[in-house]
Amino acid sequence: MATAFGGQNMFQPLRRVLVKRPDEVFAVEDPERWHYAGSPDLEAAHEEHDSMAETLRQSGVEVIYHEALQLDRADAIYVFDPTLLTDKGAVVLSMGKDLRRGEEEALSLRLQELGIPTLFSLEGEARAEGGDLLWLDDHTLAVGIGFRTNPEGLRQLRTGLEPLGVEVLAFELPYFTGPEACLHLLSLISIVDHDLAVAYPPLMPVPFWQELIARGFELVVVPEEEFETMGTNVLALGPRNCLVLEGNPVTRRRLEDAGCRVSSYQGNEISLKCEGGPTCLTRPLLRQA
Repeated sequence: MATAFGGQNMFQPLRRVLVKRPDEVFAVEDPERWHYAGSPDLEAAHEEHDSMAETLRQSGVEVIYHEALQLDRADAIYVFDPTLLTDKGAVVLSMGKDLRRGEEEALSLRLQELGIPTLFSLEGEARAEGGDLLWLDDHTLAVGIGFRTNPEGLRQLRTGLEPLGVEVLAFELPYFTGPEACLHLLSLISIVDHDLAVAYPPLMPVPFWQELIARGFELVVVPEEEFETMGTNVLALGPRNCLVLEGNPVTRRRLEDAGCRVSSYQGNEISLKCEGGPTCLTRPLLRQA
């Protein structure tokens, strides 16, 4: 089945998206091993995920499922991380979290089933996760270097994306709470229009903040208490059209004050317990004006 794909940006109208509904693998009995706040309730997780998917459909998005059962890969529901989508195909990444290693192949096969070719794959000691990769515009990719993405991953991304005319900018991430926690570049920012982003500046690398300001971005600043509940994790359904996690009223109000239309979903099980918001739960396949 041939499926249109592409969109080297974070905010143009979302047309097609891939998701993975939680299965029995997600309901881990050892949450500490996965750095979860608790064991997910699978029935409640299904209800939350189904509701989120319906919200996407009501916004005109075609929702496609990744159904491969992946034993002992609870994080596989966070389909954003194993690949990067370009206008020429998928870049198959290499997960920095050891427990997630192997998700890449399963997701790559699903994309191939959908008619999306593999552009290239990271090899050897290269590590990079999608959560560290942010399109600043159609030809500029920002990469966060930290516990999940390493310099060799950066090098291979630069080499592989050069023929597409993509400039890759690198920014070092802070230690924050250490290697077990999930601090991606996208933990700090979500772009919701060509000149608007939701952000938590206190943890931003200074050169990254300066790059955003130089590019003319207005920042909707997330308060500290809502950074803890993933207020920065916002999925753009289109320019200034946002999907957010419920429970972040200050951030929502600030988005609305900036002219955004805001939808929300409940994510106690699929997000708050497990460190993955709406961007993590979705792999955009096609963004198109």
